[in-house]
Amino acid sequence: MAIAKAERLMNLALCLLGTRRPLSKRELRESIEAYLEAGSDDSFNRMFERDKDDLRELGLVIETVENLDGEIGYLARRDSNRLPPVTLDAEEAAALGLAAKVWQQARLAGAASGALQKLRAAGLPEDFDPYEAHGALEPRIPVHEAAFEPLMLACRDRRPVVFDYRKATAAHPEPRHVEPWALECWRGHWYLAGWDRDRSAERVFRLSRITGKVRTRGARFTAPVPDVVTVRETVASWAGETADRSALIRLRSGAGYPLRAKAVSVRELGDGWDELEIPYGHGLDAWLVEFGPDVVVLEPAELRADVVDRLRAVAKG
Repeated sequence: MAIAKAERLMNLALCLLGTRRPLSKRELRESIEAYLEAGSDDSFNRMFERDKDDLRELGLVIETVENLDGEIGYLARRDSNRLPPVTLDAEEAAALGLAAKVWQQARLAGAASGALQKLRAAGLPEDFDPYEAHGALEPRIPVHEAAFEPLMLACRDRRPVVFDYRKATAAHPEPRHVEPWALECWRGHWYLAGWDRDRSAERVFRLSRITGKVRTRGARFTAPVPDVVTVRETVASWAGETADRSALIRLRSGAGYPLRAKAVSVRELGDGWDELEIPYGHGLDAWLVEFGPDVVVLEPAELRADVVDRLRAVAKG
């Protein structure tokens, strides 16, 4: 649902729930800014009828009555629109408590705090600590990229986006037109999965490589959204997590600690270099390029050629 429509529906629901007497369409139009901007009476009437039907479909009980002036009025009585009491067992309360406390991002801190208050009102004890109860470390999901929030909203609202993206092997960013599907955090980095319109294929983008602002587009998605979006699996395959071969590289001493952590074996060569055997899978060439002159590929030959080609592409840029 577009944000503008969601805001309009919320305003209409608040008006209907907050009134003590039935409000006519004229009064509702004067109270809600979006209705004032609707233009003609016909446009407003169509918009209002659609909104009223949408609210009823969402479960709001809207009464239609005739007021003292003979006009048709509308209201939503609070006693007809109360939710039943929310009951949570210990496991459910703990899970929701963890979800509410996991965010560190400032823009979400207020919402998380409010959610915790509501959980306590629903039965979560004031002194209940879900981390201590389950013996787990407190989870943290850091979000430093400015692109996170607009992309999160675009995924929610199914809105295409445009952003400039710099590949690991490119010197300059290029524009990407993407239909965003899902965001996921993997090993401390956020990734976006979606449909790349320019390449007509599914792609995964690392948010730290998005430069500039994320701009949304009003058009609809052109590709179907899969039932399951495998962000982590895709990134893992690029990082060589699904490797079925080994590569032999020469690495400068004191450099490339992520490579050393993945190494099957390490041998000192002297003169400030070590020889490492590391798992070899799809995407390893792009990863090795990030270490620049600290890495030299010894074998296999095709991996060495791929790394050289990528370095030449960066040099030309």
